[in-house]
Amino acid sequence: MSSEIISEIRRDYIVNLLKEGKRTDGRGVADFRDISFELGLIESADGSAKVRLGDTTVIAGVKMLPGTPFPDTPNSGVLTTGAELIPMAHASFESGPPGEDAIELARVVDRGIRESGMIDVDKLCITPGQEVWMCYIDIYVIDYCGNLFDACNLAAVLAIKNATVPAEQYGKGENYPMPVTCTPISVTAAKIGKDLILDPNFDEEHIATARLTIATDDDGNFRAMQKGGQGSITLDELSSCLDMAVETGIKIRKIIG
Repeated sequence: MSSEIISEIRRDYIVNLLKEGKRTDGRGVADFRDISFELGLIESADGSAKVRLGDTTVIAGVKMLPGTPFPDTPNSGVLTTGAELIPMAHASFESGPPGEDAIELARVVDRGIRESGMIDVDKLCITPGQEVWMCYIDIYVIDYCGNLFDACNLAAVLAIKNATVPAEQYGKGENYPMPVTCTPISVTAAKIGKDLILDPNFDEEHIATARLTIATDDDGNFRAMQKGGQGSITLDELSSCLDMAVETGIKIRKIIG
C-alpha cells in the first residue's frame, strides 16, 4: 500500500527462498498468518471488531442510522464503507482526506460484502419508500504489516456480525440483530517472479508484480475480484488463485465462526 523501497539484497533473499517453496517468516506459500480478533470493543458503535492478521491490526465499527432510501431501491437499506490509513499505522501514511490506497481498500471491502449479499438490505427497511436504515462501516488501520485487504475484510465482516440494529433508540420498534445471510471472505494472492503466495507480508507485498484479491461466500461462489499491480496473471495462475480462495475461505470461516 505504500511506496517504500525494499533493498535489492532483501528482494533477492525473498525471491530465492520462494524458489525453494519457503518464506522469510517460515510459512508455506499458501499459508495465512495467525488470525485473532475481539468483538464489541467500541461502546458507541452498534457493532465492532478488532482483527490481527499477523502483525497487521485493523479496527472496524458499524453505525446504524435512519435515513432516506435511494430512489431506485426505495425499500432497501443503504450500505456505505470507508477506510482510514492513520499515520501511526505506518510512516508512509499521512493525515488528511483519503488517498487512492484508502479509497481502493474501502471499495474492495465494500464490494465483497455488497456483492455477496451478506446483509439482507430489504430487512433494513423502516417505512417502504420513505425511511430505511443506513449502515455505515468505518475501518481504521492501526498497524500495517502487509495485506490490508484481507485484514480489513475480516474486521468489517466481524463487526457486521456483531452489530445490532438499534431500533429502540430511535423509536422504530425493538432492536434486532443485523440481518446477515453469509460470511464473505477475501483471500489475497501476490505474484513474486513466477510464484504465487497468499497473505503477503509487508516485504513480500512491496516486491510483488501483481496482486489478486478474491471474495467468496459460504458456498464457495466467487462474489468479487480485484487485480492490482502492473504485472500480469495467466489463466493457469488465475485458476490456482480461485482454488486457493475457496479452500482458504473455508479455513478462515472455521476460525472466526
